[in-house]
Amino acid sequence: MPRAPLRLSCVVPAHNEEANLEDFVRALAQAAGRLTPEFEIIIVNDGSRDATHAVALRLAQDLPVRYLALSRNFGKEAALTAGLAHARGSAVLLIDADFQHPLELLPEMHALWLAGYDMVYGVIVDRGFESGTKRVGTGLFYRLINTGKQVKVPPNAGDFRWMDRRVADALNALPERNRFMKGLYAWVGFKAAALPFVPHDRAGGQTSFSMRRLGSLALLGLTSFTTLPLRVWSVVGSLVALLALVYGAWITLDTILHGTDLQGWPTLAAGIMLFSGVQLMSIGILGEYIGRIYEEVKRRPTYLVARDEDNSPWRDS
Repeated sequence: MPRAPLRLSCVVPAHNEEANLEDFVRALAQAAGRLTPEFEIIIVNDGSRDATHAVALRLAQDLPVRYLALSRNFGKEAALTAGLAHARGSAVLLIDADFQHPLELLPEMHALWLAGYDMVYGVIVDRGFESGTKRVGTGLFYRLINTGKQVKVPPNAGDFRWMDRRVADALNALPERNRFMKGLYAWVGFKAAALPFVPHDRAGGQTSFSMRRLGSLALLGLTSFTTLPLRVWSVVGSLVALLALVYGAWITLDTILHGTDLQGWPTLAAGIMLFSGVQLMSIGILGEYIGRIYEEVKRRPTYLVARDEDNSPWRDS
């Protein structure tokens, strides 16, 4: 079916992007304007501590910008959720404000959308700019999250995406609060196309994703999108129980044949420590899932908007 006329909503999450935001948004406006005269840029300030707020307000005076200032730092997943919820276009572009997502790919994304693809997502083809630890961790994460899953999360696919209105509506309809967006993109389905790209160098400033925050995001993804950790520790517990039964049978047989003595205290102590460690790790993994349930049942909003400045051409729609 032919697409409706393009009305493009560009969602730009920003956390401490004072150094990049103005140049990027103006470049994005030029790139979007070459595709359609009807576009809006939604800047979502995710609790920045620098001058991002002032820069965004200045941009909202002379560009088709809708500025959403969240009441605090809720995280990128929440900022993307806020942008999607306020996007009004027939297509929605998710793009970072640090110039790493290449603007020159927008015409190709647009062409694939016109060709019938509901979602076009960027896939990083070269991670040579990342540390070895991060590359190994990323590879391990995708192997774990896709093990035994009917819905696969495409490796190395991030938040650089062009999506049809139907996809945005489907994502907005999902009720969970602990939102792992990469998993949700895959879960909603629709006809999708991968677009390989090599990220540009960050134009300025520092990334807000430390190894600790990346680890927290990976844990969120594993516990909100797969039950693999629970299954793994069920298998580990079964194997430990089986070994304990075998060892108990051997002790019983050895006692019957040779009598008892006082040897084996180091083995006993090591065994107690091993089993205690396994139990505590199992309880910890179970606790992560219970914690997610606890967060969900409270039904607190994913984000709170402290300020909404709308200079979009569709502000009255």
